Amino acid sequence: MTDLGLYDKHFHCPTNAGILLLGTDPKYYIFGSYIQYVRFSGLNRASKVVKENTFSGNLIRMLKELDSFVKYTIENRRPEFVSALREKTAIDYPYLAVRELLMNAVMHRSYEGSNAPVKFYEYSNRIEIDNPGNLFGKARIENFPYENDYRNPVLAEAMKTLGYVNQFGRGISMVQETLQENGNSPAEFILDDISTFKVVLYSAYNDTGKNADPLQDAKHVSGDVSGDVSGKSNTAESRQNRILALMNHDKHISVSAIARHIGISARTIYRDIDCLKRQRKLLRVGDENSGYWQVLQESLENGSTQKPA
Repeated sequence: MTDLGLYDKHFHCPTNAGILLLGTDPKYYIFGSYIQYVRFSGLNRASKVVKENTFSGNLIRMLKELDSFVKYTIENRRPEFVSALREKTAIDYPYLAVRELLMNAVMHRSYEGSNAPVKFYEYSNRIEIDNPGNLFGKARIENFPYENDYRNPVLAEAMKTLGYVNQFGRGISMVQETLQENGNSPAEFILDDISTFKVVLYSAYNDTGKNADPLQDAKHVSGDVSGDVSGKSNTAESRQNRILALMNHDKHISVSAIARHIGISARTIYRDIDCLKRQRKLLRVGDENSGYWQVLQESLENGSTQKPA
């Protein structure tokens, strides 16, 4: 136990890492050593609480429960309408991305500087993960996420052995790649508060209010996003014109890439594509994987395919 960093022979007691990994009730000794999950019905904490859960106990048990919870509750796989003849599996938040961020929160948080838990809050359009303790050691705002360091090296080694993390410094890159493949916007990391590390994930299928102030009441936000991050108009017509422009510029562009460029969900893009097909402005030539987009000449003549921004 001593060689593993779990027991201190000098003081004849377990180390904090030993308590966290093997203790029967770590929260009794390390008050913030748990994860608080809350699901809200709206866009902020003033909304009704729909579901809540606390993940506590030693990490060997807690991480297993958390892993299952993310996979079977948060990921939320379901059939999604694409066309009259086809459905696809819709996933709001990919399991691997959420799991990686939560495991990083447990591994990198400060257990001594705060009694607050890791906050795992789910709103109607996003997930926020907030854990005590900002970047540590060699990791700085200016080099994040390319530089890595470990505040809790014993925990990091144990979690690697248990298969929850890899310790190769690829966690954030993997998260962003997984989100991109699923059609989500990139994860947003908020690092300007020295006391906390916060990350925000937006749903791939409900981005309502993404650009609104989350502190505003949900009743002031309705419908699709009113504009993207560049402040451009995002009405249905202008959005569809931008879709045509992107497809005319790159006939093999994916729906997820279009969604990222415009700043809305892939679901909205699919809906716009169906509309453009009905208006005879767009054709899909070939299958979904190897085919390409064909913007019809009428759309070009109407000037709807201006060069994409």
